[in-house]
Amino acid sequence: MIEAEEILEVFDRHNRLVGQASRGSIHRLGLRHRSVGILVFDGSGRLYVQLRQRHKDRYPRHWDTSAAGHVSPGESYAAAAARELAEELGLQEDLSLVGYLTASAETGWEHVALFQCQTAVAPAPNPAEIEMGRFLAPAELQRLFNDPGAAVTPSLRLCYRLWQERRRS
Repeated sequence: MIEAEEILEVFDRHNRLVGQASRGSIHRLGLRHRSVGILVFDGSGRLYVQLRQRHKDRYPRHWDTSAAGHVSPGESYAAAAARELAEELGLQEDLSLVGYLTASAETGWEHVALFQCQTAVAPAPNPAEIEMGRFLAPAELQRLFNDPGAAVTPSLRLCYRLWQERRRS
């Protein structure tokens, strides 16, 4: 199925199901829908970030969370996270829920469930989705965020901020 024709569920501002629409329509009209983000850490505490493929309709060639994707109709957030982790990075790891981001302009009108995991396995990026990826230490990630010329998705910034807040509490 062509990505723009993929059918996704539409939700209201309280994350209650209100219908379905094509992915293309959802993005074009700014309808609320669900997605997952996954932060993959190595044993040294470095975060894996991916450079999105140049053909992506949103944020091409931007640094993003380790893996991410839409939740399919009837799919749970946890199942979507496990599926995306396998599809994008070839990993099967135990995921833990970090928290949620409410749909907003910054999230692309996505209600986001953020998960994390640790891996000792080298990610195998799916070339259809990811141009390249690498592990960054916290200081390197902060330099990336502080670089005004760096192409970074709002989602990576939001998800990392949420992860930091939950880690402190």
